[in-house]
Amino acid sequence: MLFKILPKEEFRALVEMILEANEVIAPKAIATNARGERIHQFLPIRSFEEMDLEYKSTEYSAKTYFLPYRENLCTFEFEGEDWQQSIQYYIQPRAIIGLRAHDINALLKLDKVFIRDRFPSPYYISRRKNTFIVGLDHIPEEDEFSRSMGTHIVTHGFDLFLTDLSDRYFVAINSDRAFSLLQKVKTRDVADADTHAYLEVRRRIRDGFKTHIEVHSLPNVLDLEFTSKVWTKWGEKCLNCGSCAAVCPTCYCYGVTEEVTMDFKKATKVKQLYSCNLVDFARVAGGHDFRSDKEARLKYRYYHQYRGFLEDYGEPKCVGCNRCGRVCLAGIKPAAVIKDLYEESV
Repeated sequence: MLFKILPKEEFRALVEMILEANEVIAPKAIATNARGERIHQFLPIRSFEEMDLEYKSTEYSAKTYFLPYRENLCTFEFEGEDWQQSIQYYIQPRAIIGLRAHDINALLKLDKVFIRDRFPSPYYISRRKNTFIVGLDHIPEEDEFSRSMGTHIVTHGFDLFLTDLSDRYFVAINSDRAFSLLQKVKTRDVADADTHAYLEVRRRIRDGFKTHIEVHSLPNVLDLEFTSKVWTKWGEKCLNCGSCAAVCPTCYCYGVTEEVTMDFKKATKVKQLYSCNLVDFARVAGGHDFRSDKEARLKYRYYHQYRGFLEDYGEPKCVGCNRCGRVCLAGIKPAAVIKDLYEESV
């Protein structure tokens, strides 16, 4: 990996250059909450001024630009005894600017499922390969626990990663296209003073984490506490709304339906993201529901996050962003649930 120093005025020129030839997604302030704090989302921008890189977090992750909530997989048109299938993939070049380390790590986890697993998804691959990723370091929020999950640092999965050094950015370059793009603006080599400033920022980020969870023995604790009353305690609070999965940067469960026109001349295969917390997620033909209790649905979401995904891919699925904890109307936070499990096991 190469490192360069990029003055902030040159960063603006870089973004404007990207805007000329790409769709650009970036954090954008859309409203304020009850405390007067700005609410941000990753949205398309048309100018550098629309982007707000001082954001704390976004309610939704950038996952929806790779796994849309709803997408058409293919369409079928019937004419007599003949039929034709039409499939379209995303090929428009795009850039996403301002992704945090944990959100880039979330994409790396999705890559394991949709690119490197036994059944790669051409829909996901086309979006991922055509997206230029610019990451940005940040001081964590108090309820974020990405350091515990090892996702507060990222070494790949992006094109550029920026660390703010006041009047300049310390830039990690991780792709040929990023290196080529930087040749069009003024950069300089990293000096000793830049390295010291960078390490100081990284120290502040490391020390900024206020929420910590123990994950090394968590799979064993989950197995031991499979029938724990902890699941009843938190399950009774759950509203089964699916908000946690909607904002989660790594939840990818989905369903596929067929939509057929009334004249039977056209059909569309539609994929829609789903959630294991929803009431009918485990319901099968005949009406039997394998997870009829709220506590069972909540429990299995945690088992997939911290046990099942680890078994399949060698790491937990959760990246510690705590979006699910902030959006939950019932106040269910992963750190609190996991803390209760450890206390129960002791």
